[in-house]
Amino acid sequence: MQLKDLFSKLPSKGTRPMDKMPIKLPDALLRLGVVVVALVAAIAIALALLPASLKDRKLQRAVAIERVQATTIMYAGASQCADCHETEVNTKKDGYHRNVSCETCHGPAKDHTENPVDIKPPAPRDRRFCPTCHAYNESRPKGFPQINPITHNPMKACITCHKPHDPKPPTVPGECTACHAGIERTKSVSPHALLECATCHTTPEQHKVTPRNIRPSKPSAREFCAQCHGKESKTEGPPKIDVATHGEKYLCWQCHYPHMPEVHHE
Repeated sequence: MQLKDLFSKLPSKGTRPMDKMPIKLPDALLRLGVVVVALVAAIAIALALLPASLKDRKLQRAVAIERVQATTIMYAGASQCADCHETEVNTKKDGYHRNVSCETCHGPAKDHTENPVDIKPPAPRDRRFCPTCHAYNESRPKGFPQINPITHNPMKACITCHKPHDPKPPTVPGECTACHAGIERTKSVSPHALLECATCHTTPEQHKVTPRNIRPSKPSAREFCAQCHGKESKTEGPPKIDVATHGEKYLCWQCHYPHMPEVHHE
């Protein structure tokens, strides 16, 4: 049989089995397509069912304004208080409560401004109100006046010693624990428990009055801690190190927490 006879017996292009075989997509791809179509259909239906107020931005703004206008007005604003209480406002504007609104302590005052004779705003007189802000809380900023309501002048109303519109303390804090109770509690169970704060910190007297503006000093050289911890130190008890090589160039408190020195910063 000649070669041309062999080729003549092969099926033509239109009748080859591969030409008639349908292309089959993977099942995973088909399932993904169904999910996408269903998701698009669901979004289209949801958008069609949304009320106009949620699709029209102008209408949405108008509805929001209408809702706010329908809200009962309760607060008057601190500027309204100045019309009748100029003395108190002037006293407060330069004091520690200068950023505290009048209605923070006295409550909503709109009705009082409209009828000042018959409607009087409350004025806190007992010990329960002021500790809302001034009871000791570790999360509050250092220097913020904090007290233990149980031990601080027990049974006395806060206004006995403090003028609410100018709440300067009758005396400045005598000890660091007045503002740094958390640090003191940590230090009390550390090897530095017997060290006075002034051993390491120089504290200007003005720091007790404006603690956020006037800061105490802290050691700025490695030689300070070396007075007790250097290998040449004559102080008995503290662990000794070679200041020239230990910790390289870093200040001691950058690696050791000074109020609990056995705790290392990572």
